[in-house]
Amino acid sequence: MKVGKVPENVLKRSVFKEIHTRRPEVLLGAGVGEDCAAVKLAPDETLVMSTDPITGTAKDIGTLAILITVNDLASSGATPVGVLLTVLLPESVEEPELRKMMAQVEAACAQADVQIMGGHTEVTPVVNQPVISVCGVGKVKDGRLISTAGARPGMDILVTKWIGIEGTAILAKEKEGELLAKFSAPFVEKAKALDVYISVQSEAAVAVRSGVSAMHDVTEGGIFGALWEMAEASGVGLEIDMKKIPIRQETVEVCEFFGLNPYQLISSGCMLMAASDGNTLVRELAKAGIPAAIIGKATEGNDRVLLNEEERRFLEPPKTDELYKAI
Repeated sequence: MKVGKVPENVLKRSVFKEIHTRRPEVLLGAGVGEDCAAVKLAPDETLVMSTDPITGTAKDIGTLAILITVNDLASSGATPVGVLLTVLLPESVEEPELRKMMAQVEAACAQADVQIMGGHTEVTPVVNQPVISVCGVGKVKDGRLISTAGARPGMDILVTKWIGIEGTAILAKEKEGELLAKFSAPFVEKAKALDVYISVQSEAAVAVRSGVSAMHDVTEGGIFGALWEMAEASGVGLEIDMKKIPIRQETVEVCEFFGLNPYQLISSGCMLMAASDGNTLVRELAKAGIPAAIIGKATEGNDRVLLNEEERRFLEPPKTDELYKAI
């Protein structure tokens, strides 16, 4: 396609025709020439917004773009309502590829009950692969907003599911040929299929009902980065037992193959939480079929300590995600 705004006929044919999910709160949505979206909220509800681009992979980019933004909204306790998309395409992309991306986006939106409210679609020579940046809009009742900064000394620190599942799935798809040189096809397929766990909407809903105090979706920088960010936002220290951090064998094997640290690997689908009664929260999550584990405590002061049997070391500020070493 030619550089510049995607032509109106292509926009109508391959973008707008893929948008079907609707929300009653959205008064003004996607349309030719529309620069804004409008959302009607009740007097006792708060508007919550989030934005994120997908740049680390082009595989399943439409699906990931929606899931990551919906996860961010869910981690605040909000119900996702809609998204605005900025889609930047290289000149090499043809219209069928755009249509496929939009079909992925709409399928993920339908699954999450989220409306595409508008956005911008452009072909530009400044990108060498498709980039989708998403602005998410959600709503939360007054008094139910959850932040990353809600951890307090003495609270239990929990994680849901497993660390590294998003990074493992991306690596298995992007580097499938390399992995098949060492691992069996069923192993690689199992690693690719870990992306079915990337949504955290279910655990966020359970956690909000169960009195969670802080939540943070574990994304770039992995669990180490997320732990640092929660501690920094909350002004607390940490004491974390690394042996209790749940990790899939597929992640261990894939990270060993590429020489990556799984604790610093992008981990959407794993939610970091702080709660006064972590055991009760773990039980409530288990009732919903969501595995979770208490991995440590929030502490007084600023020491953020990682324990590994007899070894004791300090957590460092987030580093570049390990995914970029392999992709």
